[in-house]
Amino acid sequence: MKIIPPRPQSDVSAAVGLVGLIGLLVWLAICRNWDSLAPLIGLPSGGGRLNGADAALLAVIWSGTPMVLWSVLVDKVHLRESTGIDWAQPRPLREVVDISITKIAGLWATWSLIGFIYCLGRWYWRGPYLFAMDVLGTSAPLLYLGAIPYVLWLDRVLRNPRDGAWHFGAMLIGREAYDLEQVWNHLRAWAVKGFFCAFMFSILPGGFIAAVQFDWASVPHDPMQVANALINFMFMIDVQIAMVGYLLTVKPLDAQIRSANPYLAGWVSALLCYPPFIMMGGGAVLDYHQNTADWSYWLQGYPALLWLWAALMVTLTGIYAWATVAFGLRFSNLTYRGVLTNGPYAWTRHPAYISKNAFWWLVTLPFLATSGSLVDAVRNTLTLGLVSAVYFWRAKTEEKHLLAEDAKYREYHAWMAQHGFITLRLEWLWRLVANRRRIVPQAPLDGSPAEQPAE
Repeated sequence: MKIIPPRPQSDVSAAVGLVGLIGLLVWLAICRNWDSLAPLIGLPSGGGRLNGADAALLAVIWSGTPMVLWSVLVDKVHLRESTGIDWAQPRPLREVVDISITKIAGLWATWSLIGFIYCLGRWYWRGPYLFAMDVLGTSAPLLYLGAIPYVLWLDRVLRNPRDGAWHFGAMLIGREAYDLEQVWNHLRAWAVKGFFCAFMFSILPGGFIAAVQFDWASVPHDPMQVANALINFMFMIDVQIAMVGYLLTVKPLDAQIRSANPYLAGWVSALLCYPPFIMMGGGAVLDYHQNTADWSYWLQGYPALLWLWAALMVTLTGIYAWATVAFGLRFSNLTYRGVLTNGPYAWTRHPAYISKNAFWWLVTLPFLATSGSLVDAVRNTLTLGLVSAVYFWRAKTEEKHLLAEDAKYREYHAWMAQHGFITLRLEWLWRLVANRRRIVPQAPLDGSPAEQPAE
């Protein structure tokens, strides 16, 4: 009997995301039952459910706080060597104050640059982005002022307080030598936060408000309605947990951005999937919806098949949301923040990409066109194939980044190639298609190439 070696240990415990999910669901239940609960704490009732944007923002706190507490009290992440912190030997403040001032200058300049870019981008001042700009604008003074005590406190215990923010500040001040590579890594990391925090805040209220308002009792015994309700609910979970990850990139939680993807291809392939650069929207180059209909249109009259299709789509969305929850405090695109090996990442290196793309193929059925046109069917099929190829490309650049950064990820990558439930079978399929006896370690695996995570 073949003995399978243990999978490399994950830098994130499975419980972190789980307690965050529980906190989110508790707050959702409170919001849905506010009229009944308000009198119990001495507040007036009659206001109905808490279904505003502020409630959606509070949901981030309700999901993030349990994750922080578990990480510190149970997993004790603040004591890990990878934080770069030595709590036992804090320096006197006078020894670090000059370093801290330079670092604060670097942070303030970084945030001002991000704010300037927000002002330039027209898309940030219309539609859902208006909410994001309101949140970020309101919190900016707290961020600028809060940086002062935070940096002064943290620099006393950091083994090397001259991080990327310090190097950027030193470059701007011009009085000390700085490392340009550190500056670029700092700017890339904050480019990720600036771009994706605005996007995540813009989509945060919609899903949560819909979940609070939704009347589950009214869902008919219709597979399409049931599937849509569950899918939207899981997308809400994905957005809420991911939002926490983008916000809490701090060293005391060992959740800092250790490096941002340095490859242009990684940025291009990722940004193609998000507004304002998205190429898959209506009328865009990779729009694959010309004369298509949803799955229920083509399967009507076959109730058993409708329910089967609905179950498949809900399962795929559940895997997609699980892939985000499994990150706990560390979810973000284009970054290395430790290695995740548990949850759905024990089956494949890219569960979110695989489940998302499989979902799109099942929902759209692009090879069927309501126009009856073979041209439409071929065009839509090939275009959706190109969309999947973009995610294949994203996976390639992400793996290339992580393989270069962490020996543990290289170990995990190799383990998955030999023992991953999905990866191993897709590798066999690749060998069959490629008609090869053996695949070298860098060959495409698990629907993504051998060179890697929102969602």
